[in-house]
Amino acid sequence: MYDALTLDQLRALVTVADEGSFSAAARKLHRVQSAISTAMANLEALLGVPIWDRSKKVPRLTDAGQAVLASARRVLAEVDGLRRVTANLATGLETRVALCLDAFFPLPALIDLCVAFAREFPEVDLRVEHQVLSAVSARVLSGAASLGVVSAPGLASGLEAHALSAIRMVPVVGPRHRLAALSGKIPAGQLAGETQIVLSEHAEAGVADQGVLSARTWRVGDLHTKRELLRAGLGWGNLPEHFARDDLRSKQLVRIQPLSWGADEHVVSLSAIYRTDAALGPAHRWALQQLGVLCERDVGKGRVKRR
Repeated sequence: MYDALTLDQLRALVTVADEGSFSAAARKLHRVQSAISTAMANLEALLGVPIWDRSKKVPRLTDAGQAVLASARRVLAEVDGLRRVTANLATGLETRVALCLDAFFPLPALIDLCVAFAREFPEVDLRVEHQVLSAVSARVLSGAASLGVVSAPGLASGLEAHALSAIRMVPVVGPRHRLAALSGKIPAGQLAGETQIVLSEHAEAGVADQGVLSARTWRVGDLHTKRELLRAGLGWGNLPEHFARDDLRSKQLVRIQPLSWGADEHVVSLSAIYRTDAALGPAHRWALQQLGVLCERDVGKGRVKRR
């Protein structure tokens, strides 16, 4: 019996409920009142339940009618969503954007991008994941991610790259570490005897560890773990300046100066990447532009002065 149910009947039901009467609904829908009454009668007959209490001058929804109304609203909302999706597809809008971001990409920039994305593209699904170095390129090359942000050592061939921003890496230790008490530049021999905390690839075949000066290293797979180990005084290591900024200001981390490193020696470039055969739709082009704007905003502001 439900095959004869129409969207027109459901819209009429919702309009009557919203407008307060059959006559008001008829005016809203630019129809005669008898057409609305017929639509309601047919709907009741199809569903087999009384939707309207007609014992009074102005019909009121029955308890069953309230339940039917709630379902009708959900059905119409889904239909309207289907219309928007198909309209977007007709104009080339993607159904999904899958981002894979290097650990160096600033989190506030990511959050602001997601907030704006939800506002600009409410019908497009967004997937976000974090990887380290070459794993970002691998995800984009495989098609698991449609857009990535990778640091220079992890950039692979076969990808289109758009430069975003340069990330300054700063060597730091916890305030209780013995290196924290040293002033001036620290000789390589002195650093070599200390444990260095290193952000490392998950895969053995990935990019080699970067900026290693110590004979003994502890390797971790994410920046948050690395920061906590450094704050606990378990070693020294590099962190992106924007990532360490608050800890440096609050003295939970202390900046050190290896003698063998120049002022700008450890600067890592971030690039947005996608496959060379990819056809970027409106949502991807928007995300690509925002990645650059937001990354530069958060990486460049409030640089911490050296000791």
